[in-house]
Amino acid sequence: MGLLDGMLGNASKIDASKIQAEFSQILAPGEKVEHAYQLIRDYFVFTDKRFVLVDKQGMTGSKVEYHSIPYRSITHFSIETAGTFDLDAELKIWIAGKQLPVQKQFNKRLSIYEVQSVLASYVLR
Repeated sequence: MGLLDGMLGNASKIDASKIQAEFSQILAPGEKVEHAYQLIRDYFVFTDKRFVLVDKQGMTGSKVEYHSIPYRSITHFSIETAGTFDLDAELKIWIAGKQLPVQKQFNKRLSIYEVQSVLASYVLR
């Protein structure tokens, strides 16, 4: 992922095995990272049990907030594909008890259909 993509708010897919090792302290026994995406230095991660938003804070990013969302808390979600002039695709996820959705943008190099399919496979169980 290029610096410009990150500055523009675009997420890119990253290797799930890299995140598995990094998340070893916060994962439940037997929990597996299956998909991960990075936005500058923040992540959002799909495990086989939950959706995790990772917010690295401060100048050094040494302070980290892990926000876990059980898939059963996701009430609905939507995707918006990239267009001719709007080059970004967008994912919106609504969580029970929250009025506004979690929103993430993706560049054209990442298939929004793949992300939607991953989310649907967990939420629609």
